[in-house]
Amino acid sequence: MDVSKKSENVKKRKGFDFNKWGYFFIAPFFIIFTVFSLIPLISTFANSLFENYRDGLQQIGPRFVGLANFVEVFKSDILRYLGNTFIIWMAGFIPQITISLILSVWLTSSDLRIKAKQFFKTVIYMPNLIMASAFAMLFFTIFSDNGPANSILLKIGFTDENIRFLSSQTWTRGLVGAMNFLMWYGNTTILLMAGIMGIDESIFEAAKIDGASPLQVFFKITMPMLMPIFVYVLITSLIGGIQMFDVPQILTNGEGNPNRTSMTLIMYLNKHLANKNYGMAGAVSVLTFALTSVFSFTIYAMTMKKYKNMTGGRK
Repeated sequence: MDVSKKSENVKKRKGFDFNKWGYFFIAPFFIIFTVFSLIPLISTFANSLFENYRDGLQQIGPRFVGLANFVEVFKSDILRYLGNTFIIWMAGFIPQITISLILSVWLTSSDLRIKAKQFFKTVIYMPNLIMASAFAMLFFTIFSDNGPANSILLKIGFTDENIRFLSSQTWTRGLVGAMNFLMWYGNTTILLMAGIMGIDESIFEAAKIDGASPLQVFFKITMPMLMPIFVYVLITSLIGGIQMFDVPQILTNGEGNPNRTSMTLIMYLNKHLANKNYGMAGAVSVLTFALTSVFSFTIYAMTMKKYKNMTGGRK
């Protein structure tokens, strides 16, 4: 009996508990998340409750002030910057989702039989690979006061003098929206195509046999079945819109010109960070996080409720 027990103990020592290796493989994610996401998030919430800024060479704080930073933020023009952000996002998102829906239906249609689909998919997605800063610098050069856009308009006789695109509220917002549209419509098209391709083809065939028109098929079958992907695109685009920074920052030299009409929430946040005012920056960050959460959950609840109604409660 002693010999058998010893042999069992030896086998246990020589054996491996593979369940423990799972923790080893998932540890990098939790370490990276803690260091680069969780700790900065907690730090941001903490900074929002302290007065902590630099006045010349003198460091003021950190001194606990409670919600005073949030009061100061609401006294500022943050609602104006929120409105700017929303308008610019809509200027890019409306054409983005419209063109993406049209292209995704065309490229997945078995009736149109479009040739070279892979080529078109590649071309559509390519702008998404260009850095936003490079895109902004390109537009800044093209639409400057003496840029190529003005040269072309003068030559064709469209205008008698240079148009100051970047000094116009409408043009500046429109250019930022156009850049966001060009950078992201390809990614949106690919996502919507994947959603449409996941719909059973027999449903479309049955609708055609019943005499449904292409518009009826789109609104009665495609859109209801595509709603989960559509909601994902809408919410991720909204989050990206609220976090809009690099394109308007470069195009307007960080000033939100003209007259701060293209100043976004994150540009306003960056102003506080540049001035070493970490308390106010923390307050703006917390409010941005709260707005993003409220808008995202509201849109999700409203659209998914409509989706359930459209599909008769079926998931």
